Amino acid sequence: MTAIQPFADKNNWQQQAEKYLIQGNYNAAASLYEQALEIEPDIKSHYWNLGLMLLLQGQETEAQMTWFMALSDTEAELSTTELLDILEKECKRRVSIEDYQTAWAIRQHIREITPENINNLLNLIKLELLIENFSDCISRILELIIDLCPKEINNCDPNLLVDVIINLLISKPTEESVFNFFEACINYSSQPLIIIDTAMLEVINIAVFKKMPGLAARFAECCLQQAPKHRGVITQLSHFYQNSQQYTKGIETAKRYYELATTLADKVSANSLIVRAFMTSGSYWKEVCASLQQQVLLTKELIQENPDNLDKATSAILFNSVFFLPYIYDDPQNNHQIQHEISRLCQQNLIKHYSEISSRQNDQLLPRKKNATRERKSLKIGYISHCLKRHSVGWLCRWLFKYHDPEKYKIHSYFLHESSSIEQFTKNSFIDKSYKFHQFGIHDYGIWDQIQADEIDILVDLDSITLDHTCELMSIKSAPIQVTWLGWDASGLPSIDYFIADPYVLPESAQDYYSETILRLPQTYIAVDGFEVDVPNLRREDLNIPSDAIVYFMTQKGYKRHQEHLQLQLRIIGEVPNSYLLIKGDADPEASKNFFESMAEAEDVDFSRLRFLPSAPTEAIHRANLAIADVVLDTYPYNGATTTLETLWMCIPVVTRVGQQFAARNSYTMMMNAGITEGIAWTEDEYVEWGVRLGKDEKLRQQISWKLRQSRQTAPLWNAKQFTRDMEKAYEQMWQRYVDA
Repeated sequence: MTAIQPFADKNNWQQQAEKYLIQGNYNAAASLYEQALEIEPDIKSHYWNLGLMLLLQGQETEAQMTWFMALSDTEAELSTTELLDILEKECKRRVSIEDYQTAWAIRQHIREITPENINNLLNLIKLELLIENFSDCISRILELIIDLCPKEINNCDPNLLVDVIINLLISKPTEESVFNFFEACINYSSQPLIIIDTAMLEVINIAVFKKMPGLAARFAECCLQQAPKHRGVITQLSHFYQNSQQYTKGIETAKRYYELATTLADKVSANSLIVRAFMTSGSYWKEVCASLQQQVLLTKELIQENPDNLDKATSAILFNSVFFLPYIYDDPQNNHQIQHEISRLCQQNLIKHYSEISSRQNDQLLPRKKNATRERKSLKIGYISHCLKRHSVGWLCRWLFKYHDPEKYKIHSYFLHESSSIEQFTKNSFIDKSYKFHQFGIHDYGIWDQIQADEIDILVDLDSITLDHTCELMSIKSAPIQVTWLGWDASGLPSIDYFIADPYVLPESAQDYYSETILRLPQTYIAVDGFEVDVPNLRREDLNIPSDAIVYFMTQKGYKRHQEHLQLQLRIIGEVPNSYLLIKGDADPEASKNFFESMAEAEDVDFSRLRFLPSAPTEAIHRANLAIADVVLDTYPYNGATTTLETLWMCIPVVTRVGQQFAARNSYTMMMNAGITEGIAWTEDEYVEWGVRLGKDEKLRQQISWKLRQSRQTAPLWNAKQFTRDMEKAYEQMWQRYVDA
């Protein structure tokens, strides 16, 4: 090794030392610093760097001795700061090159030098998570930070603190030490709202995408203690309670939100939450009717006011403010009118917030319109949804993905999903079947530009107003043609061009009150090749039901429990001797029993003939359990959809009442497309008559079951390949209209 030249060449040898460091030649760098110390023994930075080089060679003891020897003079505090700066710099460099293990080792030494350095402890947690090593060690670090919080939390880097909180909520939300850490940060921070507003976004993901609403409620409760009037937290907390079956708390919290509402828009949002809370419980009929009537009045008043200054969050939430109207009222003309107006109002406010994006999208669509031709080698079809997973919509739309002609239709999927983990069902059914598959977080608005970059011709919305974020995205047109299919009824957004239907699911007069053009497929608006079925875990003897009894089954969430229709079902039970009604679906169990008991008493039906069932472990077991039923009784005015398809696939007779709205005609179109008319009722009396007849006539039930089994080979409902061809023809028709317009 050549000796170091005098001070004139100082920068050169230091640059060489740094070069050795970057190259990983720590021994050579150490030699340079040793020579530097011979010439400049009083320069402390030489000790710090020499110790670092020794540490990187695995000589930890020698490194510590080098540092502590230099720290033993009277300028220890200043020297410690210089040492920490050098170690911090190297840590950041290591992170930048993704050498997390070395960065972690260096931070452990920083911890030994300054054990109460809260920023270093927070960085250690980040590294632990990057290394994917959530050990007892990190729990102890969290406990140490909790102890430091009262005096140190406001001295830490606030961005680092929030970043660590978010990473912990993403990676390890179920760890008790994580909750305790979160609570301490909220309680002791001088700016808790910064933490709350950021963390709640991830808490929502815990509830929705990780399906842990009860845990999400704990974090939200913690936030609410520090911000008792935070309407965003209160709103989400009510949702968390409802979805975790804490129904009473869900109702109380929704009412608390309404009490805090100051504007008309806030009152509409808050009262919508109250309606949802009552309906989720499934047993507050009078309260549902009263709050829903109030909702209509408030919403009409808001439409009349026509505000143009709503914030983005409020504009999005308001999309589904009248979501529950079709669950109670089969009045499509009035329901659609108010939904169209509220969708228009939301859209006009959102376009103002996203004016630059909206203008850019329009500017990009204009030349595409001029250059559009009928002769296309292939159409680019985009499907956007949060349901491309094990979800009712996912189970049904997967067949379309399977049978699309890849030469003529390039399928692009836009999956609205926060979690980094993708289930195998999504991979098999959608990722592998798409030309391109994109995943976007709920707060990632790059999706508009991605749709434009992909040059999507027809964008198909599978969510409608079941997810306000999808409405938000569909409000700004990013494809020449935008369509709603499958997820719900039409949203009424002015930016939606078509709604997919069939000859049965909407009456002929429906176009009079739909803002979208109704495009009817020739036979059915949905078809599947079948469902996976497992081994049942439900047996009559387990429910204390005789083997010769007639078993009726009603399987729907509390949303669909309509008291007047339930009374018809109880009338059927009353008229069929030795019959039982099985009731399955998420709802408040105790309140539901009281609700049904009072109705049973009014209909003079022995309450002991009713059975309340828990949810099945899986969808496949749920389908297998349907075989316990002799007859399935459909709900009204909101029919079953996936549940009806599953019932028909299991070859079980269904009794449905047909109404006027889309939601009241799902079972009707499915039965017609399975070749079954027995069980289709057009009035209340017919519904009861069919229910009683099917209960008493075993031969008729057998005939229907046989017809359903035979229909698997011939019926449009079970021919997903032909259905896909019909959808593709519809897409071609839409495109031709677009080109010719």
